Amino acid sequence: MKITTKIVASIALLSTIAMAQTLVTVNDTAITQEDVDRELMQATQGRFNQVPVDKQAEFRKQVLEQLVAKELIFDDAKKTGILKSKDFKDRYEEVVSRIKKEIAIQVWQKREVDKIKISDKNLKNYYKKNKEEFNEKESAHARHILVATEDTAKSIAKELKGLKGVALRNKFMDLAKEKSTGPSGPKGGDLGYFAPGQMVPAFSDKVFSMEVETVSAPVKTQFGYHLIYLEDRKDKQTKSFKEVKEEISQRLKMEQAKAVMMEKMKVLEKQATIK
Repeated sequence: MKITTKIVASIALLSTIAMAQTLVTVNDTAITQEDVDRELMQATQGRFNQVPVDKQAEFRKQVLEQLVAKELIFDDAKKTGILKSKDFKDRYEEVVSRIKKEIAIQVWQKREVDKIKISDKNLKNYYKKNKEEFNEKESAHARHILVATEDTAKSIAKELKGLKGVALRNKFMDLAKEKSTGPSGPKGGDLGYFAPGQMVPAFSDKVFSMEVETVSAPVKTQFGYHLIYLEDRKDKQTKSFKEVKEEISQRLKMEQAKAVMMEKMKVLEKQATIK
């Protein structure tokens, strides 16, 4: 099977495979779903779940193609002696040296910041003066099963009829893994928490009108037909001081760190020989 064909086939199977299962093997090197997910999270700075549903499958396909290309090039580099060449060794040592310095600086900075102590009084004062920063919008945690036709959605709904509580949730997750064509299928259709307006209108409107632990009738969008299971809903609220105490502490530490670092640099400059 050609690599490009295998990539397309692997993408099609994303809704039925386990997280760590191999998607593609390139010259005995396995590329897993976990590898793809890790790259996606790095590329989106941990916000892949916020990428529109219709774009997620395409992003996964692109990342898988890139990982395959890297393995092909790296394998050829090994075969053609690149790893033994002077150019490679010089670049390798240069990169190692640069990374060594960067990591050392990061660890040094962290230690300096960790030395800064913020009193509970100052933390509480910040919280009281800036409560609006910790307001959270209404949000919902939903799962969905995406299929092509209304008849298919209705057929799946019949399999859920009469179930409640944990039995309903578990059956919904099983059916999502088995039948959903959406990229969230392997995770039981899990879409995580999202606020009103983050999903397409028809989907969002239905979610925020449902009762928790119930399944919707088929909902039509431009992507197909959805069955939605509402797992949880959170009202608009302000996070408590306890919830945000560490966040405030880090924020105030970083603000103080600027002055601390400047004083530290003055000391280091006096001690150093700079020509």
